[in-house]
Amino acid sequence: MGGIILFDGVCNFCDSTVQFIIKHDQAGYFQFASLQSEAGQSLLTQYHIPKNIDSVILIEQGKVSVESTAALNICRKFDGLWPCFYAFILVPPFIRNALYRLFAKQRYRLFGKKSECLLPTPAQRQRFLS
Repeated sequence: MGGIILFDGVCNFCDSTVQFIIKHDQAGYFQFASLQSEAGQSLLTQYHIPKNIDSVILIEQGKVSVESTAALNICRKFDGLWPCFYAFILVPPFIRNALYRLFAKQRYRLFGKKSECLLPTPAQRQRFLS
């Protein structure tokens, strides 16, 4: 079983990131659920994740990672040179996550919001939890 990525379904940057992950995850390792969806809310409850968390969330082998750790673990599964970014795991989390939070707070201002969640193509639909 692969990993599950929970993302902000109304964030334009987050939507673009999901599209990027789908493109670079040739093996189809990841599945997706927006935080606003029933599946996303159920997973938050199941894994005791605070509902007000402002981060990408990765659930993998029963473990939850958030913020920069989640992003680095996601990169590690891609093809090509992307797994090299995992070397940033050596940077102390308080530094990595401070930078992550700074960007996360500005993402709506920089990239905007949608009024509704992404509608995946028929080929992508199987990768989304409903």
